Amino acid sequence: MSKYVDLTKLSTTYAKRMNLLSNKIFGEVFRPTNRKSMKVVKIFSEKPIHKREEIVQYYPRHPQIGWLMRNLRLYGLFRDEHLDWKEEIERQRVLKGKKPRVKKSLREK
Repeated sequence: MSKYVDLTKLSTTYAKRMNLLSNKIFGEVFRPTNRKSMKVVKIFSEKPIHKREEIVQYYPRHPQIGWLMRNLRLYGLFRDEHLDWKEEIERQRVLKGKKPRVKKSLREK
């Protein structure tokens, strides 16, 4: 392997062609480019954002957490003060006569 590395460092036409061929095979930039173009190459060689695991898994599972909190509230294990306040305001409106009473079915009693 070291012979090949030594050959690519030489300035012969054979070494230049072999270096060009190896860069083409292994997906590297095969022509000399400036820094600005290398930045574009680097951007295109990276994995897309929607496939990167650290980006996709960043946010928590909001629907599942909301469902869990709703069920915990029904069991009395979680207090959602905002929902408690909204229910209390609704109850007071019914008591004041601002909103008609909702008749409970036989199953709810």
